[in-house]
Amino acid sequence: MTTLLDTLSRRSQPSPARGREVLRERGQREVFCGLTGIVWLHRKIQDAFFLVVGSRTCAHLIQSAAGVMVFAEPRFATAIMEERDLAGLADANEELDRVVDELLARRPEIRMLFLVGSCPSEVIKLDLSRAAQRLSKKHAPDLRVINYSGSGIETTFTQGEDACLAALAPEAPVAPAGAPPSLLVVGALPDIVEDQFRRLFADLGIPRVDFFPPRRSGDMPPIGPSTRFLLAQPFLGDTAQQLEARGAVRLPALFPFGVEGTTAWLKAAADAWGVAPATFAAVVGPGQERGRRAVERHRAALEGKRLFLFPDSQLEPSLGRFLARELGMTLIEIGTPYLNRTLLAQELDALPEGVVLSEGQDVDRQLDRCRAARPDLVVCGLGLANPLEAEGIATKWSIELVFSPVHGFDQAGDLAGLFARPLRRHALLRV
Repeated sequence: MTTLLDTLSRRSQPSPARGREVLRERGQREVFCGLTGIVWLHRKIQDAFFLVVGSRTCAHLIQSAAGVMVFAEPRFATAIMEERDLAGLADANEELDRVVDELLARRPEIRMLFLVGSCPSEVIKLDLSRAAQRLSKKHAPDLRVINYSGSGIETTFTQGEDACLAALAPEAPVAPAGAPPSLLVVGALPDIVEDQFRRLFADLGIPRVDFFPPRRSGDMPPIGPSTRFLLAQPFLGDTAQQLEARGAVRLPALFPFGVEGTTAWLKAAADAWGVAPATFAAVVGPGQERGRRAVERHRAALEGKRLFLFPDSQLEPSLGRFLARELGMTLIEIGTPYLNRTLLAQELDALPEGVVLSEGQDVDRQLDRCRAARPDLVVCGLGLANPLEAEGIATKWSIELVFSPVHGFDQAGDLAGLFARPLRRHALLRV
């Protein structure tokens, strides 16, 4: 029997993107949900807590993804909705208030609480925005409560960070009129990477640089027309819209993956502040050289190898650009769950000719194309990796690229190594 979904999938039509043909796929998807973003977000904002309002399945997903021991004290938890909640036999709001009171009694150091919606809470139409307002009023001024959706209905798992930061943006103070220009780096970065970028911006002579999200909720940077912002991640479309609605101006650039991307990203800020070319070259030169040497160590393993990227994280166009231009890999297909043509304009221009660019997902059709191409390496989600490995195709888990420090000059070699290791492992197993 032919379903409507199958029919829509077969009607995939190429559409233009910066002069390229894009294969639009609309079919069965295979991705994690946005709750996964809590795994790296809870490490970033050190006095925040993420409370998922969901099912036991939601709790198991986050616990498994985070790899947290049962005795650890992470900054996330799940308010588990039981059958009585789903059936309307209990007042879900009263139950939520009780859980939050218990949480705050146990963790009084929490200053920001995120109520994270899930598929179950959205199915029963639990209004977490009103709950957040009610709880904020109840616990003010010691606690701010914010809500966002991490539902699996979203595009893919990285949308969880975008939804979180888009909900957080209105909480930032308004930059006063006439304030001097400031630079805002947007996207959750590991602390070590943030520190590296902060030093580079200081050496470039950019006086005021803030990172969003901040490490502590009380350090929210002012945002307004004097704010210039750089996106550190290509999946922050909703967040960018929120910042632009407050008058902030985005600095378009390649994303800071690899030496080329990091240089272009820093150059966008340097140009906005009028940094002299000689100063820029002197500041970034040592990092460029370190990055090139580190990347070069992996070239022998990757050069000439054929690569297929399944849609999963929305990092795919940036990663494809890095692997093709800096490591000499041959791109067969770059799939991405959603293609934001504005944010990725520079990335699309930098991709080599001839690569298939697909937006959305139809797992069966993409698997057919992958098997027919027989690539040397496939970047995909966990659910596809084992079947492809069983067929003799080396794979790389795309989710690891979000969990690992991969931005900047000093991480360029580590990023290349993430792709070289599966090929080396595959070669050893084959022998």
